[in-house]
Amino acid sequence: MADWFAQVQTQVESLVGLGVAGAVLGLWLSSFVALTSIDVSKNISLFSLAWVGLAILARTFLQTGLFIVAHDAMHRAVYPANRRWNDGVGTLALGLYALLSYRRLLEQHWQHHRQPGRVGDPDFHDGQHPRFWAWYIHFMQRYLDKRQVGILFGGMGVLFYTFVWPLHLPMLSVMLFWVLPMLFSSLQLFYFGTYLPHREPSTGYDNAHHASSSGYPVWWSFLTCYHFGYHWEHHEYPHLPWYALPSVRGDRPEG
Repeated sequence: MADWFAQVQTQVESLVGLGVAGAVLGLWLSSFVALTSIDVSKNISLFSLAWVGLAILARTFLQTGLFIVAHDAMHRAVYPANRRWNDGVGTLALGLYALLSYRRLLEQHWQHHRQPGRVGDPDFHDGQHPRFWAWYIHFMQRYLDKRQVGILFGGMGVLFYTFVWPLHLPMLSVMLFWVLPMLFSSLQLFYFGTYLPHREPSTGYDNAHHASSSGYPVWWSFLTCYHFGYHWEHHEYPHLPWYALPSVRGDRPEG
């Protein structure tokens, strides 16, 4: 009976996880199609600029969502009932995010969980780059080797000119609603998912995860980075998907 309940729970978690991932992917794709088909250069006014700014923020949020889906897949939290489906969703999400290798990031991410905030952690600054921009550049260099840089710029270049020429999408719209959100998303993920939670406090780390958590309310935690700010909770409960992290908020022992 216990095994039956466990199987049912896994199936329910898988359906929910797949539904959430599908919603993020669907919103990303539909917003991309809708926004890149608009020629914003034809009507530049104060109202239009405000609308464009909000649209860029929304697209950045959804772009970040692609990485969050892939991150959950790395923890088998998208579709735990089937590893192949789970990894397939993660591969698709990272491909849409920036043509990144799921297998390579999977290895590096688990290395981060094994040695968080220490030498050997690919996310860490190794004591050499504690400031934001220097750490960010070091962080990107660790994840984007020469092969991945070639794939990123070569592939994105082909896609960009495919959108602009054969598909006749406005170049400015592609830049605003596809290229910029990609860049801003990398900053968002780094700031809320690495820099804030893993920088060493002045009093030193006080837990084995070398991680801290934001004090943001749930709604702001979601908007800033899909609860990535609840970072101690993520390291303590790595099997939980992003939307379940608020349920364990406050579980950290005092002292």
